[in-house]
Amino acid sequence: MRFAHRRRFVVAIVGSGIALILVVIVGVYGLLRGPAQASQSEPPAPTAFVSPTPTSPARAGQPQPVVVTSAPELFARSVAHALFTWDTRDPGGLSSWAQKLVDVADADEAAAVAADVRGYLPGAESWKQLSAYGTRQRLELESVSVPAAWSTAQGQATAGQIPPGAAAFTVVGTRHRVGTWDTEAVRTERRVTFTIFIACPDRKPCTLLRISQLDRPLE
Repeated sequence: MRFAHRRRFVVAIVGSGIALILVVIVGVYGLLRGPAQASQSEPPAPTAFVSPTPTSPARAGQPQPVVVTSAPELFARSVAHALFTWDTRDPGGLSSWAQKLVDVADADEAAAVAADVRGYLPGAESWKQLSAYGTRQRLELESVSVPAAWSTAQGQATAGQIPPGAAAFTVVGTRHRVGTWDTEAVRTERRVTFTIFIACPDRKPCTLLRISQLDRPLE
């Protein structure tokens, strides 16, 4: 019985984040749009900013907001961590971990972003099983880079097809999960890669456009 329970726990940790990937990204991952209105004047050169560190941050184990910034790579890194960081011990439940990403989504892409995020989180039943072991997850970043195919997509796009300030970052890292079984910590690791699409226009805070399927990044 002891071995069977332990094996079920490890399978739950390893499997729940893999079996629920949704079909979301096609072509340039849903970014292509109708023509945007032309600007009447050349905008000033953008200046990156980062929101001040809050004086009373949420305690560890609770959802942390994605950083508010106009710096593309910093925003992409924060999104990547938010996407893979969760803790089943938090009383807010599964939805609270998804909401932090939807909160920074582009208004026109919020529904699509929500679907993308659900593909990375455990389903409701898996969350319940993982909660029994106090399972939590984090991401160790290895690299965040602009994929070569993004330049090709930009070069082939016609005016207005890609949102102003749009950027793509492919993330490579390791997903770490840990839970407690019979007072003993059980850990699993999994290498992951994916692409984050964002927009950071004219010194305004970046917004999240889409997220590729897990392990199917833009190369």
